[in-house]
Amino acid sequence: MIARLRFYLSAILFVFSFVAFAQEFSVSGKVVDESKQAISYANIILQTTSNATFVKGTSTDDNGNFVLNAIEPGEYLLKISFIGYKTIEKSIIVSDNLSLQDLKLIEDSEALDQITITAKRPTITRKPDRLIFNVANTALIEGTTLQVLKSTPGIIVSEGSINIKSSPAVIYINNRKVQLTSDELIQLLESAPANSIQSVEVITNPPASFDADSGSVVNIIMSKNLIAGYRGSIATNYTQGVFPRYNAATSHYFKNDKINLNVNYSYTNKKINRSQEDTVNFLDTNNTIDQIWNSDANRNTDSETHNLNFNFDYFINDKTTLSLTSTGLYVPFFNYQIRNNTDIFEANSSFLSRFTSDNLSRDDKLNIGSDINFRHEFKEGSSLSINGHFTTYDYERNQNVLSNFFDINNTFTNTSEFNTLANQDTEIVTGQVDYNVPLSESSTFNAGIKYSSVNTQSDITRLDIINGSEILNTANSNTFDYDENVFAAYANYNKSWKKWDLVLGLRAEQTDIEGFSETLNQTNTQDFLEWFPNFSLSHQITENFSLYGNYKRSITRPNFTNLNPFTFFLNENTVVTGNPNLQPTFKDHFVVGTNFLEHFTIEAYYINYDGAINELPRQDNATNIIAFSPVNLDKTVDFGFDFSFDIYPTEKWNLYFVTSFYNITEEANFGEGFVELDQWANYSQLVNNISFLEDNSLNLSLLLVFGSRNLQGLTIVEDRLVSDLSISKRILKDKGTLFLTVSDLFNEQDFTTSVNYLNQDSRQFTDLDNRFITLGFSYKFGNTKLNENKRDIDAEERERIKDPD
Repeated sequence: MIARLRFYLSAILFVFSFVAFAQEFSVSGKVVDESKQAISYANIILQTTSNATFVKGTSTDDNGNFVLNAIEPGEYLLKISFIGYKTIEKSIIVSDNLSLQDLKLIEDSEALDQITITAKRPTITRKPDRLIFNVANTALIEGTTLQVLKSTPGIIVSEGSINIKSSPAVIYINNRKVQLTSDELIQLLESAPANSIQSVEVITNPPASFDADSGSVVNIIMSKNLIAGYRGSIATNYTQGVFPRYNAATSHYFKNDKINLNVNYSYTNKKINRSQEDTVNFLDTNNTIDQIWNSDANRNTDSETHNLNFNFDYFINDKTTLSLTSTGLYVPFFNYQIRNNTDIFEANSSFLSRFTSDNLSRDDKLNIGSDINFRHEFKEGSSLSINGHFTTYDYERNQNVLSNFFDINNTFTNTSEFNTLANQDTEIVTGQVDYNVPLSESSTFNAGIKYSSVNTQSDITRLDIINGSEILNTANSNTFDYDENVFAAYANYNKSWKKWDLVLGLRAEQTDIEGFSETLNQTNTQDFLEWFPNFSLSHQITENFSLYGNYKRSITRPNFTNLNPFTFFLNENTVVTGNPNLQPTFKDHFVVGTNFLEHFTIEAYYINYDGAINELPRQDNATNIIAFSPVNLDKTVDFGFDFSFDIYPTEKWNLYFVTSFYNITEEANFGEGFVELDQWANYSQLVNNISFLEDNSLNLSLLLVFGSRNLQGLTIVEDRLVSDLSISKRILKDKGTLFLTVSDLFNEQDFTTSVNYLNQDSRQFTDLDNRFITLGFSYKFGNTKLNENKRDIDAEERERIKDPD
């Protein structure tokens, strides 16, 4: 560790020394329009006056500012251009650091009248630590944000989760983590129109400025606002699966010289079906079958959800901005109903008995998070950002479980009924300071500190219904208090020179945790300091051949619900429990790869997980109870090889293909023996995007994803094929869009899992409500030439909030 720190420090000191002794100067300025509004992404080119030779080039930032560094003394021609404006040229003499007055661009009305908006082709850019999927103005943004992610190379969207191959992905929007639970996140992405997405970054090696638990990141970059004015949109869709679903959304944006205001609202009403067939072989002491339990279960989730996102920016001056952002989710209606029938047989398949169980849960949830952010840009191009965040999360579940039991003659014998009331109140407070400074035109240094405080108070009360009266069940009632404090600091250095790109980062986090269970009279504490380095290096050997490699260490902390020791009963014999003894997972991720012949990439990777957290089904053969509980596996290793290519067979047809062959090994010791399982698997993804008609207003997207038999949490998951077809048509002078999506074309998205090790023997077939048709319409109004900049805000700790199962 000391050697690594010396290396980082030496690299940074070398750059500082280079800048200090260089006999060169800088040229800076700001580009504005006729109303003195900043113009972002204007092109800045510096040429020699003698022969118009290119010297330096850059573009303006979000506030219209630019800096050209390392300029030798002399006379130059400065050219500023931006689409829709007349290009200006300015002669300058550089003999010292030169700061120019506002450079005003004049609108070119003739050019604007002749602009034709045409669909662009999605492109893929690869960097040492990420893949950038550019989708702005393509057919992909006519649907929902979730559909865009499904088509993004390397991303796997499955039930309730978004993964980058085998690793859960953390979702960011404009470099800030989305502050919702995993279920809320999926719902938000399903309801959010995608017409403001610029690109999607698949970051396999996030820099140190990202939180240490961001092992794999999906960063959604939204389009920037360029011109003052008002823009709005409405969108709605209808989905027919097993049951109908509805969604409606509206967005409104306003900007002038002092404020940005963006308000987004969506309403979702849906009922989701899920069926399961389970077989559990309960074993005797010799691990031979004693009883066979076959269960058929049907789960329906019926809900109404309101999402509101509010963003307000106030420009104190040209270099200082104060921002307020708030995201709210309110679920006034949520019914979760499970109907189960279980038949019990002897080992020879002779019928013994059966029972039915009806479980109805009614949930009430409110999730509000707010950020206030202060940002100031200094003259030399550096910037300071100060952020404060507060989240309040209130969750309540009322549950009724009624079971009826029948004997060998299928005659009713007795009944069991109970109610539970569970509450979870969480408050999160964070503070963060970030500083970024350009060391030269080709290198930057940024550093920051962060403090977070999490407090969760939970309680559960079980009331057994006996002879019509509610009797407190003290053995299954409990309270749980959880306190967590994390102090973090990081430094990150980026450097590009000739054909090399380098990223070096180091993050340190001090964690203090205390969890107290009243019923168990048990206090669990964690107190540790950990270091998280990251490194990326790439080299462009020739125009068509490059090599790269990177390393990242990260952490996954248990979510608050998993630490909660409460027991939630799906029925008398199937329960979900927390584990207050969970430890964090540490992950080391190594990658080497090559890009060649423009279209092709080959990559090898190795990931080691120390204490990977998995929710496992564990059968107790003495009590015939199945308990789903999170545990730390002793060791998990994931390594493999990826091959991908991106090509345009024709001007209107984009084809992307990736295939990965990988091996996962998992090891654990449960006290009754050591378990080691491994499995080779294949993941393949094929994305087709085709445009039709002269104006490219008719678009088709076909997605195919194949996952072979693989290993997940000591569970074997059989083959699966995901298939989605989307068609969109722009209408009403490109202000309106009709789109149609058909999901699971081949009815191969349902899956079978099996558990078979030591004294565990079970199988499950899951039939998801994933075969559906969606018809939607969206319409833009106001100044439709404006680009929107929807932003979500960061609260790393909110991601670990998890609804009870």
